[in-house]
Amino acid sequence: MAKPKIILDCDPGHDDAVAILLAARQCEVLAITTVSGNAPLAMTTANALLMCQLAGLDIPVHAGADRPLLVPAAHAPRAHGATGLDGPPRPDVHLEPASNDAVGCIIETARAHDDVWLVPVGPLTNIALAIRQAPDIVERVAGISLMGGSVGPGNVTPTAEFNIWADPHAAQIVFGAGAPLVRMAGLNLTHQLCVGPNESATLRASGGNVAGFVADLFDFYLAGYRERAGLDAAPMHDPCAVLAVTHPELFTFGARQVAVETIGELTRGMTVADERPGAGTMPNCEVAYSLNAAAALELIIDAVCSRD
Repeated sequence: MAKPKIILDCDPGHDDAVAILLAARQCEVLAITTVSGNAPLAMTTANALLMCQLAGLDIPVHAGADRPLLVPAAHAPRAHGATGLDGPPRPDVHLEPASNDAVGCIIETARAHDDVWLVPVGPLTNIALAIRQAPDIVERVAGISLMGGSVGPGNVTPTAEFNIWADPHAAQIVFGAGAPLVRMAGLNLTHQLCVGPNESATLRASGGNVAGFVADLFDFYLAGYRERAGLDAAPMHDPCAVLAVTHPELFTFGARQVAVETIGELTRGMTVADERPGAGTMPNCEVAYSLNAAAALELIIDAVCSRD
């Protein structure tokens, strides 16, 4: 069976790094595009190149938007450190971006392939800009599988998840574009897929360089969750959006109308899913509500260990 073709749009980020390895294992990754998000664009691009270099991936990396559409840029050093990939010793990065035109790459690739999935796991700025510049790509893509939002509490505010909050206007464009299929892996779903000390130990026991690097990433990421929330587990948000394309059978989805609040004083970035029975609103999204976490973790561990 042919692997799905995807463009992975990301802002590495510890969980983005794992998503890159998972996508390389399970998909035909036509391009990786980067966006300002967990760290500034220069760092997210360097981090994507670093993961490709470490894992020996021959995937072009295209740098994209360095700021949101309308709101000021914001980053997540508390979760990911100043570099976006704090934790392991950082080797020098020798790879270079294929271009600084992620938006052009998305448009060109979507026009060249009728079956490509867009898989954004950071703020949706690049995807929104591509849709605004080339509305025809909306009907050409197989779908959009995104990590973002929540049908419950947020993580950067009580109501908003970081990726949507960081560029709510871009998210509004993407959810409202009329794509044939949009799948949303929000916090309500991603907090069901967590890694902890056992996963770090499993990776180290494999003896591989990439696995050891990811184990060090997990340790830093876990330490933050212990400090902030008293948890000995950390969610693997971004791999969920990849798995929703490659292994949708692991998920339970519900068709919903999802809108994005862009200006609310208390609710900016909130993803408002209409869950009223018989409301009559037209669904624009498949919201993920549950997944087989054990099977998903096996796929993640396999993907990381396969690079050594």
